[in-house]
This record gives sequence, C-alpha cells and structure tokens, in this order.
Amino acid sequence: MPRLLPACLLVLIACTNAISQGCSDAGFCTMGAMKPDQPFNKKIELRLRSMEISFYRGTTTLTPIVYVATADLNFSLNRKTSFQVKLPYQAVSGSLANTSGLGDISLCITRNIYTTENYDINLSVGGKIPTNRSDKDVDGYPLPMYYQTSLGTYDFITGISLISKKWLFATGIQHPFNKNNNQFLWSAWEGSSEDMGYIHDYARAKELKRGTDIMFRVERNFRFSRINFSFGLLPIYRINKDEIADANGNRFKQDKAHGLALSGIFTTGYNFNVQSGVKLLVGHKITNRDVNPDGLTRELVSSISYYHRF
Repeated sequence: MPRLLPACLLVLIACTNAISQGCSDAGFCTMGAMKPDQPFNKKIELRLRSMEISFYRGTTTLTPIVYVATADLNFSLNRKTSFQVKLPYQAVSGSLANTSGLGDISLCITRNIYTTENYDINLSVGGKIPTNRSDKDVDGYPLPMYYQTSLGTYDFITGISLISKKWLFATGIQHPFNKNNNQFLWSAWEGSSEDMGYIHDYARAKELKRGTDIMFRVERNFRFSRINFSFGLLPIYRINKDEIADANGNRFKQDKAHGLALSGIFTTGYNFNVQSGVKLLVGHKITNRDVNPDGLTRELVSSISYYHRF
C-alpha cells in the first residue's frame, strides 16, 4: 500500500492543476454535519480535535477566478460535541479588478444525537459572520458580488446528517438576517471605459438580501485501508427570490433569482496514518439558477487539503 502514495499524490496534483474546489453555495455545505467525505469507523475513536488546511480555485461563469485558503479548526467539547471554526482568506482575479481579503468567518457546534453500530446521526447549529460590508469598488465604480470577499450578511445555519460506512445523507438550511452594502448597478458604470455589454452580464446587487437556501447531500463512499473515494450529488434550492434596491433606493425582488443549483461532487483521499492525510474534492455544476446576484456561481471547482487530528 505505501507504493500507492506517489501515485495518489500525482493524481491529486494533476487534478488540482486542471480544475478547482467545493460547492458554490454560501458556505454551509462544508460546515459540521453537512461536510462531504465524513469518516465512519467504530473501531477507531474519532478524534474531534483537528486542523484542516485547504486550498481552493474556482472558475465562475464569467471572467473572475476565485482563490481561497481556509483554516478549518475543530475542538472537542466532550465525546459527542465539537466546535468548528473556519477562517478563509479569499482572492479574486477578473477583468474588472483584483481583490483580496479575509472571508466570512464560520462558527458551528455539532452534536452526535444518535449512534448505532451501523450509522450515526449528527446535528449542527451555527452561523457566518461577515468580515466586511461587501462594498469593494475600483476607482469609485462598485464591484459586482463576484469580486467581493464577504457576503456582507449575518447568517444562521443548521443541518443534520446520517452517516454509515457506505453512505452519507445530509440536509441543511441557511438564512441571512440582513442586507449587505453592495452598490453594484449597471447604471453606476456608465461613463467608464468598460464594455457595458459585459457589465450587463453581472446581475445587479445593490443592497442585496439573499434568499434562504436549503441543501441536500447524498454521497456514496468507498473506503480502503489508506485510500478512499466518494461520488455524490449536492442540490441547493433557494426558496425565495433575492431582493435588491434600485438607484432610487426602492427595493424589489429579482426575477429568476431563486430555484435549484445542482452539482456533482467527487472526493478522494489518502491517509498517511490514523492522524493525518490529504484530500481532494472536485465539483462540477450540472444546473444553475438563471440569475445570481450573490456571485456564487461556479462551473468547475476543486480543493486540495491536508488534515491532522491531535
């Protein structure tokens, strides 16, 4: 099995260079009970004190490319309860601007509420804290949400999962409490040197209040002594329309800014030992919403990460 390590690393490097990370939602599909590729092993007690460092590159439907480095820290409160903190640093490169900064901070408590020899049920409750007002601009021209490093809202998140040796089923909900301070409107770019046809490709997002998202995850796992794989589907449904303001401050709901976004997810990993390993996650968008003021659209996304349990 040690001979497989170089081959596994080559696969990880090749896939990472070819494509990039995760899920294109507002972040809750990688929190607590809703995370992909969760281990289930009754022979080895799961260590809840862990650190995971991940690197992400995501291509969007337009020119911006999103890069994120994330520190994912888990602390054991007791045998059944853990506390998770996610600290991302995000950079965006596109034709309108290059931006960077600390991303939104995620906090989550996860509790094992039922366990048997065949499966576990876990419940998570948490939220996201904005690190800025989502109002970055370039030369006084407000940037679309694609270029923002924060969603600019306080969000409540909760979810539940069922995990067995072969399957993971999870569902969750994310609800933003407030509007952000983004000022992007097409009219705000009139008089600039940019192609206004391209500007119109970005959805307007002035003082955006996102709708509520519901997610589902189904995942089939294949686990061996050191290597594991999984295939899954991740549908995210925005149940109500995003709301924005016009140039006069009048608020209205965006047409078609709700509905289903569906991604196919593949993960693979290599365990160096019980305590540490590397993982690769690749996601491909199958179905997208027609209008996306939040700029969370991704076409092909992936992340590579290293984890260590203490």
